Amino acid sequence: MGDARTYQTSKPQGHSIAPLLSLILIFLLLAPIVTFSSRTQEIRDHMRIIDRIFSFRETEVRSTPMARLSTARMFHPATMLNDGSILMTGGVDGLQYHPLTSAEVYAVDTARFRVAGSLSVARIFHTATLLDNGTVLIVGGSDDRFNKIRIAELYDPGSGSFRFTGSLKTGRSGHTATVLADGKVLIVGGDDSDGKMVTSVAVSSEVYDRGAFRPTGNLNTARDLHTATLLKSGKVLIVGGLDVSDNAIASAELYDPASGKFIPTGPLSAGRAVHTATLLSDGKVLIAGGHDSEGEAIATAELYDEQTGMFVRTGDLNTARYGASAKALNDGLILIAGGQDNDGNALASMEIYDPATKAFKNAAQMNSRRQNFTTTLLNSGRVLIVGGNSTRLAISSVELYEPSTNSVLGDLSR
Repeated sequence: MGDARTYQTSKPQGHSIAPLLSLILIFLLLAPIVTFSSRTQEIRDHMRIIDRIFSFRETEVRSTPMARLSTARMFHPATMLNDGSILMTGGVDGLQYHPLTSAEVYAVDTARFRVAGSLSVARIFHTATLLDNGTVLIVGGSDDRFNKIRIAELYDPGSGSFRFTGSLKTGRSGHTATVLADGKVLIVGGDDSDGKMVTSVAVSSEVYDRGAFRPTGNLNTARDLHTATLLKSGKVLIVGGLDVSDNAIASAELYDPASGKFIPTGPLSAGRAVHTATLLSDGKVLIAGGHDSEGEAIATAELYDEQTGMFVRTGDLNTARYGASAKALNDGLILIAGGQDNDGNALASMEIYDPATKAFKNAAQMNSRRQNFTTTLLNSGRVLIVGGNSTRLAISSVELYEPSTNSVLGDLSR
């Protein structure tokens, strides 16, 4: 994302210098990957994102025993299956940049993970979408050589295995995937480059239907790291992201499945990327946080109203953050969790947005600082928090947020 940002790495007082030397060694090993050239080279892909994510202060965090992933991972999607269990696929381990082929399923009744087959291709920055027939569609992402993946896969919960299901017309990562009212899946934007250098940001979109992808309308503005939200009208709201010059985008668009076209709407009051977008019970969409064109975290939030086609400012986050996770709770409140602040720290803090008061208030803190993790609303109304990273390494730990008591359970094995 343009120029790399640099943060200091501090060593706690009284500690041995050995851990610091280890960190320096890790940095040197990663340097060929996470070091950027000049802006003119326009390196946008994984290392652009991972440099931004990894260049923060190493900090100690609180921890408690808890159920754990079989494989620590970050940048993975989480998908609730029809039986209420949660599927985790791919992602990256963090230390040596190893995209993962492994998948695992969290069973709510046992509070345990089990191995769930392997992807045919290790991938990161992909999407995993539950289809009407109960299978999960795995689309896009990038492999360990940063090449965009065209091959799509289906996960079958019955057999616990993955199988091939067609190929994208354009390989991409950093895209969005949205299930439309008719059960088809809309794939929008992302990076469509191969290798380490970008060729373009994908302006094209595709629709998945019964094992095949077909082209649909083009975005008015090419973008990646945007959000896509299915509205009550059946249209899809596309918001923000980054353009080919790494500028945060203020524009928004509506995809109309009937015409297959994108129509400009909005715009946002300020450009933002790596933000959250959450559908409220009244049909409006809450846009919160993200970062601007300079890579600075944003505290502002906006509400989109499809009836007026306008964004309106609402209350600010208490902590500016990007790379956070947002989830609508059963009572209509919105949970915003984790992310990264402007000091390069991964966050343990969480906030609750109340649509009635249009304000954020601080919620309980997670036991671990996290970003690039997943949150999933369980049938019980609790929120499952899985993986991510707080330093350069991926996290295997899991937490559970209980809205009724505003508390975090750190040991799911009990």
